[in-house]
Amino acid sequence: MSDVLVMTDVRKIYETGDTEVAALDHASLTVGDDEIVALVGPSGSGKTTLCSIAGGLLSPTSGVVTVGGHDLTTYSARELSDFRRDQVGFVFQSVNLVPFLTARENLLVIAELGGGDTSTATTRADQLLDELGLADRAKNLPSQLSGGQRQRVAIGRALMNEPSLVLFDEPTSALDSKLGDQVTRLIRSEMKQRGTSAIIVTHDDRITQYADRVVHISDGVVLDH
Repeated sequence: MSDVLVMTDVRKIYETGDTEVAALDHASLTVGDDEIVALVGPSGSGKTTLCSIAGGLLSPTSGVVTVGGHDLTTYSARELSDFRRDQVGFVFQSVNLVPFLTARENLLVIAELGGGDTSTATTRADQLLDELGLADRAKNLPSQLSGGQRQRVAIGRALMNEPSLVLFDEPTSALDSKLGDQVTRLIRSEMKQRGTSAIIVTHDDRITQYADRVVHISDGVVLDH
């Protein structure tokens, strides 16, 4: 099994006056091809920072980050933007759907950013919505969808450009137990069906049982990798 993500000795330092705060402290982590990793730790432990660096949203202070063979630490801002668009999917805690776009349009906007063929993109968007049980909601705005349906649209959007890695930030935090379990099972099914790797940031024990591996982080230190 090859590694989709390799983070080696990564540090992220923030300066507050004369004080340095290490959000990540010599953190190392690998995620294999087709592997789902649950990243668990208390608030402020560095979970979101780690995922932001893995996804090219933040640059590390030091260390090496490779995703799908791409060494992100050598990339310019423009190259990182292209990388995020083409290689990584994001599912945020707050979902972050565009409120004035329909479910289908929220998926299509990802393809449009990449300049892909409109007809092909529409076919893929409709296929994803169908797989996610949202075929009859394609023309609905986010305000017309339930919390679980909005989360499924966000998953579809993350998969739109067939990324090698998808990063989930507390995907069940706003859902009740039943919906949370449904979304978690759906995440595993969609990732495994496509052979896509994922990191799921969570405090939720419902998610850890669906992960292939659980990694703990505390005070910016990855305890098991």
